[in-house]
Parts: sequence; C-alpha cells; structure tokens
Amino acid sequence: MPDQHAHRFGASSDAVAEVRQRGLSDALGKQIVTGALAPGSVLTLESLQERFGVSRTVARDGVKVLESLGLLYSKRRVGLVVTEPRAWNVYAPLVIRWRLDSADARATYIELTQLRIAVEPEAAELAAQRRSGAEADELRRLAARMRTLGEAGELEQFMVVDVAFHCLILEASGNTMFAALGDVVGEALHGRTTHGLMPATPMPEALDAHDAVAHAIAHQYPDAARKQMQFLVDEVRAALEHDAVGDAHLRAPVIPTDERALR
Repeated sequence: MPDQHAHRFGASSDAVAEVRQRGLSDALGKQIVTGALAPGSVLTLESLQERFGVSRTVARDGVKVLESLGLLYSKRRVGLVVTEPRAWNVYAPLVIRWRLDSADARATYIELTQLRIAVEPEAAELAAQRRSGAEADELRRLAARMRTLGEAGELEQFMVVDVAFHCLILEASGNTMFAALGDVVGEALHGRTTHGLMPATPMPEALDAHDAVAHAIAHQYPDAARKQMQFLVDEVRAALEHDAVGDAHLRAPVIPTDERALR
C-alpha cells in the first residue's frame, strides 16, 4: 500500500525506502555525517516531510534526536541548520556508527583506537585493584568463550563477547567516566568486525593476551593487567597503520606460567 505522506509530498522512492529501513533520524544523520548535507545547509520540517515522505510528527521526532546529538540546531526565521563537525557529540554511538560508514572511516578508527590506548590500559590496572569476585569470574569466563569462538572463526559471536569483555573491564575499574565509555568501545569493536578489519580468525597472540588480562585482573596484578591490555590496543593500532589485518609484526605478550611471574 503506498505511503500516504509519500504520495502527498512527492517524496522519492529511494528516500522513503531508506527511512522505512533505517528511520528518519538515522537516514538524515548519516547524510549529515557523510557530508551529503554540508554544514550550514538549511532544512525545515516541511522539506523533511517532502523529502522522506513522513508525517510532521515523525519529522519532528527525528529532528529532536539529531538536535540532541549536535547535528542540527534551530534558528528562528531560518529553519534547521546543519552544524559543523566540531559541534557533534562524537562519543554518541550513533555518530560513531555514521562516521564509520563514511569516507572518514579510517580517521575515525584511528581516533577511537587512540582513545582506547589512552583509557583501557589504565582501566585494566584499576580493575585489577578494584574488581569484585563476580567480575573476576565473569572476565575469565568471557576470555575462555572468546578463545572458543575465535578459534572457530565465529566472528560475529566473538565480537559480542569481546565487547562484553572490554565493557566489563571499564566497569570493574570503578571509574564512572571510564564505565561511561562502554558504548564507545563497543562501537569501535563492532565496527572493526562489520567493516572487515578483523582477520578470519583472531590472532593467537590476541587470544592469549585476553586470557592474560583476565588472569591478571582476577589475581589482582595491576602491572600485568596494564601491560597485557596495552598489547591488545597496540595490536589494533598496528593493524590500522599497516592498512591491512595480519601485516603487523607484533611482539607476542609474555604469558606467565605461574602467578608469581605476574607480580
């Protein structure tokens, strides 16, 4: 059945299909972030209704989402103005996702990796000092599950567990600001998988390092936790710098044979 609003406003079939699949805020947000709508472009609710074949209510709700993300602002007697990138909430998962779908994807991955390098080793060290018993047990369980999935080449499921692993470390750090970055790290890990930046099976050294991080945190060895997490984020940076997964020649982490070696 034809969309009555699309018929009324003469919306293009491509725009209508995009909104039906993604939602207006997602479709329009991606156009802004990818540069299809340049900073300073002026929109109105009426133009959005016509362009996407939606009701005024749907257009208004979509605009509210984009205003909350800093992609649009309302200017009296002008309309809705597309903002400069510096105004965007770059930590918002949606903005990250749109940037990773744009021509700016590589630069975005580099920025995300630099953020992870700055935060995650410190978070791992803190987690080794502050984790609960339940968190320690869950980290070891997740690391074991990652090995099983990674060696089987189940990348989608591996990614889900990997996200849970890294987010738990941020939470276990006891730093609320670190914990709030869970969605950011999650988008970085998810994007690496969905954009084909992961090898067919994770590097054995990376699986070993996840085990070592979980072990160090569980046994409360902060220095070892930091070093092993540093290896993990350096692996991501090296892959980006070589512009191809598997080209990086990384030094394998030292996996201790007993707990004293982690002190």
